[in-house]
Amino acid sequence: MKTSAYMDRLLMLLLPMARKKEAARLGDRAWAEVNLSNLSHNAAELQRVLPSKSRIMAVVKANAYGHGSIESARELSGAGVAHFAVAEIGEGIALRKHGIRGDILILGYTSPERAPELARYRLTQTVVSREYGEALNAYGAKLNVHVKIDTGMNRLGVPFPELDSMMACYRFSHLHVTGTFSHLSMSDSLGQAETRFTQQQLSRFELVIGQLREAGIDPGLVHIQSSYGILNYPEVCCDLVRPGIALYGLLSREGDEVRTKADLRPVLSLKAVVTQVKEVKAGDPVGYGRNFIPSQDIRIATVSIGYADGIPRSLSEHGGYVLIRGQRARIVGSICMDQLTVNVTSIEGVRQGDAVTLIGQDGAEKITAGQIAARCGTVANEILSRLGSRIERVYRYD
Repeated sequence: MKTSAYMDRLLMLLLPMARKKEAARLGDRAWAEVNLSNLSHNAAELQRVLPSKSRIMAVVKANAYGHGSIESARELSGAGVAHFAVAEIGEGIALRKHGIRGDILILGYTSPERAPELARYRLTQTVVSREYGEALNAYGAKLNVHVKIDTGMNRLGVPFPELDSMMACYRFSHLHVTGTFSHLSMSDSLGQAETRFTQQQLSRFELVIGQLREAGIDPGLVHIQSSYGILNYPEVCCDLVRPGIALYGLLSREGDEVRTKADLRPVLSLKAVVTQVKEVKAGDPVGYGRNFIPSQDIRIATVSIGYADGIPRSLSEHGGYVLIRGQRARIVGSICMDQLTVNVTSIEGVRQGDAVTLIGQDGAEKITAGQIAARCGTVANEILSRLGSRIERVYRYD
């Protein structure tokens, strides 16, 4: 290991550990504790359930689902991951500027005018159509690309039946095809209809790969499985898999049934602090719109986090709560942009500066991103990826 890489890892280990111990005492507004040991563990656990040929392409888009893309990619790189996926060119450039090596695939569209940047930062671009490939090729820059095949999701990719357009994508003089992939749209469900559709997508993809090889075309690295594709179809033997939410220790919906059991450990905890505690008389409103009026005298605590930090504003309307001193405190009143209020009447000794857990464990109580997502009618992916830049990420190891 090079000296600079060693020092980076050492600093990431030592400084955040000290930072974590002092976080609430120093009056931090809000922070996320990211357990890099769990991240590496999850990568190893996913690798364990895969065929020996398959390798992980870590999806670190959207700031690694809110966990911090640079630090997450560094940790995974140190754990042996050599392939990464991002959503757009800016995310890829940021990884390169912070020393991340290996292949970086841009899953989404990049303007052909930015082809020189793709070449400069050695980024691999997804070709989403024959016309797009022509436009990229016209810039004359030598580029690595993966061709995306639309096997039924109808989002991005060369449509499955259009074999001529598909094969044309492998013949552009300035584009070096290093991979071919598709995306499963229903692999998260084990219902009969959903399973049939997934099997249809897998069959279509296998057929395309076979046709390419029969025509003497090398498809490069082949991949189609994301998190649920790994856990529900681990027998599919591709060169790469693209775990996203599972890499961070979660399923999109808590309680989802999957065919393959993996010991996945949540990577992120979310904390804030109590900024004030006050008594509120029965009949006195709390917060915007007088949306909460207590029927009896209560004690409330104001907490330094709000919807601008990624907390869903609707959480207060659906029984949301936080943990303080190892106990549940119900969110009351409207969640504000920067703050929220909770009922701490039944919790003894709550005071300014106390740590508040919004995601994570405090004593015997635990709140997961999946629980929050279920209350708000969304998925854990959204809850994590919407966590804002004002939230400091504190990295630690077990």
